[in-house]
Amino acid sequence: MTDLQKALATIERAVENPKKGLPQEVFFFVSRLTPMINVDLLVKDSQNRALLSWRNNTYGRPGWHVPGGIIRYKETIVDRIQTVARLELGATVEFEQNPAAVKQVICSHDTRGHFISLLFRCRVPDIYQIDNKNLNENDEGFLRWHAKCPEQLLSVHEMYREYIEL
Repeated sequence: MTDLQKALATIERAVENPKKGLPQEVFFFVSRLTPMINVDLLVKDSQNRALLSWRNNTYGRPGWHVPGGIIRYKETIVDRIQTVARLELGATVEFEQNPAAVKQVICSHDTRGHFISLLFRCRVPDIYQIDNKNLNENDEGFLRWHAKCPEQLLSVHEMYREYIEL
């Protein structure tokens, strides 16, 4: 067995179940080798407000972002959309089957530096209420409805400004 094969076997042993995600060190390594594919949820209510979440960004200033997540190994797009909705919004969503946008993000940094992003128009049930639990506005994951696109939109999500404002 070559040194490379041994190293790869060590990495594989570190991953219990890639369908549930990767250990952070392995994920960061993989993200330096290949683009990540993610879904982003453009959630609008009956008043055409967009539901955005606060994120304390590692690679730039903090700000509002469109909820989303990276598709796991052998996970369907539909499953990732519903998982993001459940984890980030505490709800299920209805969504259009075709993406509203397909965007490519290539950053100057290498780790988490290349994404193919699929934006889906989504709706939460009319009875949906934001539950921020004990989060404050500048805490990661704080949710708020926005009637217009906020000034503090994460720079990586500027590509979605026109969709948020529609």
